[in-house]
Amino acid sequence: ITFTWTKHAIFLLSSGSRSVFTSSKPDTANPNWLRVGLAFGTSALLWGLLFRQHSTDVHEYKVRNGLE
Repeated sequence: ITFTWTKHAIFLLSSGSRSVFTSSKPDTANPNWLRVGLAFGTSALLWGLLFRQHSTDVHEYKVRNGLE
């Protein structure tokens, strides 16, 4: 039973990353700029939040340890 499952898993992993529901390959010459903008915007927002949280944590550390 395990051998059959392993063969099936290997087939699924080697078949690629395209979804079953995708009817055609994405057109790389004409990207979806809304999705690109959302991806980069989300990344920039998360980096900004991370930087702000880090600055807050460093300030709290300095206050707690009498360094500021």
